[in-house]
Amino acid sequence: MHMAEREPRPSATRTSTRPRPPKPAEAARRACEQLDSLIVHETEGVSGVTRDEDGWVVSVDVLEVARIPDTTSLLATYEVHIDQRGELQEYRRVRRYRRGAADDC
Repeated sequence: MHMAEREPRPSATRTSTRPRPPKPAEAARRACEQLDSLIVHETEGVSGVTRDEDGWVVSVDVLEVARIPDTTSLLATYEVHIDQRGELQEYRRVRRYRRGAADDC
């Protein structure tokens, strides 16, 4: 076959190889599950979910020291970074507070 007789190859359609990030509720659930597997304290809930360029940043509230009365228990907020696949990339404690304490405004 001569060069002139070769048919050009069809160009491959380029699709994004970047996976779609999970939705906010899924990112929050996965952040709690993955943080639970790394720390010994009990997660209480999620106080924030923010989208960033790499996935999600989830603020997870954790009971660190249970006390009686419950309003004197110590809690912490952990910032959990979840990537596009929903996998934990990093976490860190950003705040520690008494359950009954008001936020600084």
